[in-house]
Amino acid sequence: MTYTRIAGTGRFLPEKILTNFDLEKMVDTTDEWIRTRTGVERRHVVDEDMTTSDMCVEAAKTAMADADVTAEDIDLIIIGTTSPDLIFPNIATLVQHRLGIPACTAFSLEAACTGFIYALTTADKFIKAGQAQCALVIGAECISKLTDWNDRNTCVLFGDGAGAAIVKPSDEAGIITCHLGADGQYKELLYYPVGASKDLYKAGTDSVGIMMEGREVFKVAVNTLGNVAVEALEAAGIDKEELDWLVPHQANIRIIQATAKKLELPMEKVIVTVQDHGNTSAASVPMALDVGIRDGRIKRGQLVLMEAFGGGFTWGSILMRY
Repeated sequence: MTYTRIAGTGRFLPEKILTNFDLEKMVDTTDEWIRTRTGVERRHVVDEDMTTSDMCVEAAKTAMADADVTAEDIDLIIIGTTSPDLIFPNIATLVQHRLGIPACTAFSLEAACTGFIYALTTADKFIKAGQAQCALVIGAECISKLTDWNDRNTCVLFGDGAGAAIVKPSDEAGIITCHLGADGQYKELLYYPVGASKDLYKAGTDSVGIMMEGREVFKVAVNTLGNVAVEALEAAGIDKEELDWLVPHQANIRIIQATAKKLELPMEKVIVTVQDHGNTSAASVPMALDVGIRDGRIKRGQLVLMEAFGGGFTWGSILMRY
C-alpha cells in the first residue's frame, strides 16, 4: 500500500512583531484582556512591500532543505490561502517560478483557516493516484492586509506567516485518514466583505475589515472540531488514548483547550503556538507542525492529528503517522 508521508517541513514569520502592549496604544484593549480570552501575546505582520508569495518561498526553501529535495524533484504545488498576491495568475505559479521549479501541476485553493488541511488532503489524493511523486504543500496568509486595525475585536487576533511541507509516496505509514467538511449557512458569522466580483474598489481601504461574530464562531468551532477529531479516530479504528499529538488550528487557546478536553487529551500532548503569532489562518497548522517537529516533541512513527476550522464554515482533519 502506498502512503503519503511528510518528508520535510518549514515555516516563515515576518520580522515585524506587534505585541499586546503595542495594541494597547492603537485600540481600547489590554494585554491581560487579550491573553486571557485568546492566548495571543504577539503577532508577526508583514511590511508594506512583503507579499504572501514572499513568505511561501521562504517556508518552501526550509521544507525543501529539510526533505533534501531540489526544485527539479517537485512535480506538484498546492497552496492554501485567502490572501494571494494577485487575483490571477494563481499564487502557486508565482512560487513555482521563483523557486525554479519546472513545469508541473500548480494551483491554489481557498478554504480560509482550513486551507492547509484541504491542500494536504488534495496532495494525498494526487500521490495515492500515482499523479505526483514529490509535492510542495503550503498554507500562507497576509491577514494583516485584510485587518481593520481600528477594530479591537478582530485586530488583536490575527497575524501573518507561512508553513510548508514536502510530501512523497512511501511504503511506511503516513497519512491514514483525511476528513473535510463545509457548511455555507454560517457565512455571515465570519467573512471578508470584498472580492474580485464584489466591491473590489473597497479592498485595502479603511471601510472594510474582517467581519466576525466571535461568540457564535466559538460555539460552532468547539463543537465541530471535537466532532471531526473523533470522526478521524473512529474511521481509522484508533482509540484516542493512542494519539501522541494534537496539532490544532491556532485560533484561540480556549478553542484548543475545549477540543483537547473532548478528546480527553492532556494539554501536554497538544502543540500550542498561538501565543507567538496569533491566528495565521491557513498557515497556523503547518507552522505548529514544524515547531513540534523541530523542537523534538513530534518524532517519527508517532500518531499525529491535525485539524482546522475556518470561514465558510470549513473544517477538516488529517490523521497520520509522522
